[in-house]
Amino acid sequence: MHEHVVRATTASGTVEGFTRDGVNRWRSIPYARPPVGPLRLRAPQPVEPWPGVRYCHGFGYCAPQHRMYTILAPGKYQPMGEDCLTLNVVAPKRAADHPLPVMVFIHGGGYFMGSSATPIYDGAALARKGCVYVSVNYRLGPLGCLDLSSLSNDHITFDDNLFLRDLVMALRWVRDNIAVFGGDPDNVTIFGESAGAHAVATLLAVPAAKGLFAQVISESPAAGMVRTPEIAAEYATRFAALLGARKEDGANAVMTARPAELIDAFDRLVRQGQREMIGAFAAGPTQSTDYLPLEPVEAMRSGAAHRVPLIIGTNAEEARLFGRFLKLLPMTEPMIERLLAGAEPGERERITAAYPGYPDPVACIQFGGDFAFGSAAWQIAEAHSLHAPTYLYRYDYAPRTLRWSGLGATHATELLAVFDVYRTKFGRLLTAAVDRRSALRVSDDVQSRWRAFSRTGVPGEGWPAYTSADRAVMVFDRRPRVEYDPHADRRQAWEGFSLATG
Repeated sequence: MHEHVVRATTASGTVEGFTRDGVNRWRSIPYARPPVGPLRLRAPQPVEPWPGVRYCHGFGYCAPQHRMYTILAPGKYQPMGEDCLTLNVVAPKRAADHPLPVMVFIHGGGYFMGSSATPIYDGAALARKGCVYVSVNYRLGPLGCLDLSSLSNDHITFDDNLFLRDLVMALRWVRDNIAVFGGDPDNVTIFGESAGAHAVATLLAVPAAKGLFAQVISESPAAGMVRTPEIAAEYATRFAALLGARKEDGANAVMTARPAELIDAFDRLVRQGQREMIGAFAAGPTQSTDYLPLEPVEAMRSGAAHRVPLIIGTNAEEARLFGRFLKLLPMTEPMIERLLAGAEPGERERITAAYPGYPDPVACIQFGGDFAFGSAAWQIAEAHSLHAPTYLYRYDYAPRTLRWSGLGATHATELLAVFDVYRTKFGRLLTAAVDRRSALRVSDDVQSRWRAFSRTGVPGEGWPAYTSADRAVMVFDRRPRVEYDPHADRRQAWEGFSLATG
């Protein structure tokens, strides 16, 4: 394997990367000052220029989180640290004769885990087909996605919505620097999955993000992630208590704690929030602030959000992954009943009636998937489509191995198609010979549509835009097809439902 070094000169200095497999790669380029010491829990600051050449051959730190989430390969973990505000660039080796579309990926992980270095997010397959691919780290969990601004005092200030500010800073870096890597700063598509999908949808409602992207792709955005300032303050006070501090000493306790202590307290906070149904997940954006004035769906509905084309969708069996690994979703009768306890009796009836056979396990799993993801996608599609082109999909494809294992087309499985994983060694294990052709066909379909969308804002032929008149849904499967309002009863069941009011 011959590796050549490649250099690019950005506004803050020269970065050296390497060439392999037909692409140029730069890893862990800083896009902001390290948010350490006095900058902990502050809005990100512009990156400081460096002299000479910065070596960007390897991945630096990912955001602090539980170590088990940082596995890169068996026995190999990514180091963690607060100095994590970096991004990676992958570009085709051969220079194009015109600037290429830019695709910026924002990883998921519930706003408390994940890293841009995860092998599946590599992006070389996308870059080889003609784009400049960027993947971004942002601050997670208690250091970036938990709003502790209400603990601020005369001496210590904490900013809100830190992870959104990080992402906007990264997008500014892309606008200012991506041309030297062959990218078109005026044609940026932001895309993300799960919490990353929620983040890109939320950026549609962030005034500071205006003009920084031309298209958005939101793959399985989560619901119940946006809090009011009151709920944020409630969480912040509880967080201080978990660190053993009174509210007025909270800021000091947070500033002196080690990242591992903050993560441990955050873990306990999440469990508390679930037990006591506080009204939103512990991590995520805070609305009604200067940085995020309106709740994102409200911003879309009223026309205040950025009016750019949007692809949004979910997977057919979102919740199955969570039954197996992360016990976070309401997927059992007791959890569902507790969730609906605050609803009007009529609303409870209406919602459960949309799941024939409830409370049998299949109906409960469908309920959990719609509660967490489907409801968000439906509400966003309804709202955004009033003012901008919106395309809704449902990803149904699952090779037999995933069906046999009981996962099916669960949460995150569309990433296997988007990132062309079925063409890798791991992908070949997943498909056995029988599903090889269908897996590649579905992958090519999804990728060619994402590519067309990133070029033109339209996801190729035969996928009508979503409107409330006919509610077209592109179904990705062995045989792709368009369905019209396929789950009207389930969609209507969640209209207007929210944890905060429920």
